[in-house]
Amino acid sequence: MGFLEHLEELRKRIIRSCIAIGAGMLVAFLFMDRIADFVLMPTLRMLPAGSTLIYTKPGETLSFYLNVSFIGGAVLAAPYVVYQVWLFIAPGLYANEKKFVIPFVALASAGTLCGALFTHYVLFPAMIGFFATFKPRQLTFMPRVEDTFDLYQNMMLAMVAVFQIPTLVFFLARMRLVTARFLWRNIKYAILIIFIIAAILTPSSDPWNQTVFAAPMIALYLISIGIAWLVYPKGEKTAPAPSSSGALRLVVAATVLDQARKRRNAGPTRHE
Repeated sequence: MGFLEHLEELRKRIIRSCIAIGAGMLVAFLFMDRIADFVLMPTLRMLPAGSTLIYTKPGETLSFYLNVSFIGGAVLAAPYVVYQVWLFIAPGLYANEKKFVIPFVALASAGTLCGALFTHYVLFPAMIGFFATFKPRQLTFMPRVEDTFDLYQNMMLAMVAVFQIPTLVFFLARMRLVTARFLWRNIKYAILIIFIIAAILTPSSDPWNQTVFAAPMIALYLISIGIAWLVYPKGEKTAPAPSSSGALRLVVAATVLDQARKRRNAGPTRHE
């Protein structure tokens, strides 16, 4: 398949994914009131007494409804979108690797759902509750719907990406780029990086809150080690590479033979 064919295939997969997300948005829009209540409930529960969400622009609520329906449509269409991604990369895989389409779609879809639920029930309410603690007596905390939902959306996208770690390891292990032994050997560095990320995401300096945020990431890393151990190709040993000394001997021997051949061919010419 040439470069233009790859572009055409990519265009086809993107168009189909967009159509699926659009169809999901229409379905989500039919249940907009319930979905909006579901999205806003954790935030409203963490606001102090007397506070509520407000909007100050005429089209702010319409924008909120469209964004919520987009997230709902993306979640509904996630399995199909992941399947389109698989169809795009499958032609570059071996026949025995294409059978992993079901685990790939299942892992990616589960990661998307778990990342969204973790943001909705744990991460975002904790952040809103932390911001609500800074309440001077002269001021009333009434966040705008647009600002609040933008923060909610960005955090959800980030956590959905984090929860794709098992899917990424699944592919890297199948391509022999990582092994379970490598991941286990470097687990201490992974935990350090995870706690640094948790410290950045956690609004408070409480170590217990940081642990709450870091625990799912550590669990994902451990799950990834198990996935790498399960899917790494076994029984397919590669031929050992020749040592540098052996390669050097081959080069020297080839040079000596070549020089001997040239001398033998040049001898009769000088004699004549």
